[in-house]
This record gives sequence, structure tokens and C-alpha cells, in this order.
Amino acid sequence: MNNDKLSRRTFIRNTSLVAAGTVAGALAGKGCTARTDIRRVVKKGRINQSVSKWCYGKFSLDELCTIARKMGMKAIDLLRPNDFPTLKKHGLVCSMVSTHGLTKGLNRKENHEQCLAQIRSAIDAAAEYKFPNVITFPGNRAGMPDDIGVDNTVIALKQIAGYAEKKKVTICIEYLNSKVNHKDYMFDNTAWGVEVCKRVGSKNVKILYDIYHAQIMEGDIIRTIRDYHEYFGHYHTGGNPGRNEIDETQELYYPAIMRAIADTAFKGYVAHEFVPKRDPIKSLAYAVRICDV
Repeated sequence: MNNDKLSRRTFIRNTSLVAAGTVAGALAGKGCTARTDIRRVVKKGRINQSVSKWCYGKFSLDELCTIARKMGMKAIDLLRPNDFPTLKKHGLVCSMVSTHGLTKGLNRKENHEQCLAQIRSAIDAAAEYKFPNVITFPGNRAGMPDDIGVDNTVIALKQIAGYAEKKKVTICIEYLNSKVNHKDYMFDNTAWGVEVCKRVGSKNVKILYDIYHAQIMEGDIIRTIRDYHEYFGHYHTGGNPGRNEIDETQELYYPAIMRAIADTAFKGYVAHEFVPKRDPIKSLAYAVRICDV
């Protein structure tokens, strides 16, 4: 092999880091609210990109909105209604509205009343602002067989699916790993979520396919996207191992994954949900660039 020739990964990383460095350099010496010269990173826009606020705790929501908008992103993920006026000010969308907790969810009938009330409230808020999605979780197993969890979750979602359809909001059930981060969580395999969606039978009940979590539990990410994309309403990114930067330090190659998503004609959002270990602006700019396929 000619050592003067860069590998595809090395080339993508180097060119992206140059662009990310340019963005970070533009921010140097400026206060967060004065970041008026951030370079746009998105060029193609086949993927509607978002970012999860909780991963960027050092920035206020107003600051993160400024950064995201100027990079060419369209949304911020996992917020509540009190955050919506800030998003509106920046012309951004909340790509996923928060609801109830993840350990006590829809797989138990005793949780239905409370969880459904929170989902309904989130749907109302999302519909008012014309935001697309609200999140839900089945909860932990705690000894419950998976088929019973499916039954109970379907019962709950059938009670709210019609309301979501009427309000033009999609309810997304999140896939999480039970191996590393969320011990005993029930929805830890694609088949479980697909079965729920099939049985509910609503175009407004789909899966939040978290690529980081799915890689830990099952892998085979691109094939799964191609086979089951009709059930996927939202995607999360994250590096594995570690849930950090989505770069060459980890085992997922996101440009190929994003091309697979784009090839399904997906019109929803892909939200970055990795926790930066290095400079957060450089890391986010790099992620946005390699996912702009």
C-alpha cells in the first residue's frame, strides 16, 4: 500500500477535524452568546440532525441552540415544554419531548394511568408547537416475562395511539441496552419493539432506535435499519465502547450508517447523544460533518 495515500477513515477524520477546528477557533475568546461567526457544517442535509441537551451540560439551552443552529442542525432533543420558547426563538424544533421515567413504564398496568397522563400532556405540548415526537419506555423487567411486557405495553399504547394520530405526534419507545447502562431494562432487543409496534398497529407509534445501545446488545446495525426502518421513528448516535465521540476510536462507522438511514428515505431526526470527552464543540462539529452524507 502507498503510505502517501490516506485511508477513507483517516481522510474523513482529518478533513472533519480541520473543519471542527475552524469552528472551535471561531469561538475562541468569545462569550457563549457572542458566537456569531460559527461556520456552517451541514452541506448536504439528507439527514436532519439534532443534539441531546443533557450531553452538553456546560452550555445553557440558549447557548446550545446558537451553536446548533449555526452548524446547520435543525433541532434539540429530549426537552420539556418550558424549554420550547427558547427553541422557537432560535427557529429550532424539539425533536423528542420528554415524558415519564425509564425504569417504571408501560410494561406494568399499575403504571399506566400516570405514564399515559404524562404522555398525553407531552403530546399536547408537542402538537401546540408542531413538534414531531414524544418518548416513552416500557420500564424494567423485575422478573416479568417479555411476552407479558409486550401485552401490557400494547394495552397502554392502544389507549393513547388514536390521540397521538389526531394530534399528529409520534410516540417513540426507546431501545436501551441492559448489559452496560440500564440493567434489567425490558426493551433491549429489536424484536421486542417491533412486536409492540405491529400489535398496536398505528403509524404514530414507533421505535427510538438508539444505535449505541443496539450495538451493545445486537450489533448488525445497518442490516437492522434496512429490515425494520418502517418501525423506526427516531435515531440516537453514540460511540461504542464508552458512549463518547463517534470517531475512529470506536467500532461504529457512522458515515455508512447514515447513508443506510438516508437510503430508506427517512424524514425524521437523528439526534447526537454522545458525551464528549474532548472539546465539546470540536466533537459536535466532527459528528455533524461525518453524518452529513
